[in-house]
Amino acid sequence: MGTKGRTSYSCGLDAAVDVVGGKWKPLILWELHSHGPVRFGELRRAVSGVSEKMLIQQLRELEADGVVHREVYREVPPRVEYSLTELGRALNTALLPLGEWGDRFMDQILARKAAAAGEAA
Repeated sequence: MGTKGRTSYSCGLDAAVDVVGGKWKPLILWELHSHGPVRFGELRRAVSGVSEKMLIQQLRELEADGVVHREVYREVPPRVEYSLTELGRALNTALLPLGEWGDRFMDQILARKAAAAGEAA
């Protein structure tokens, strides 16, 4: 949950950004979308650069928001898998156009950021 104890949103975009906001959540959601149920270690390797602590925190928030399901298998050793809920699959469908926009304009975005960094130096 982005904002704990929140009781209302100003609009649908406000609600969506509250759930998916931050650097890691969209990447986690995309990985779960692409590969189906995955174990924690697989997810950590797939989401490049995320720390174990941050991944745990983000997964807990996504689970609390009803977007990710955590399945604990009573085995020895214990096995835990993460997957998208119906709500999570719907959210990923909504994120697809955003990813397509990023793919389409990635070169321009990178060029502008490089130019801005050059001006700041």
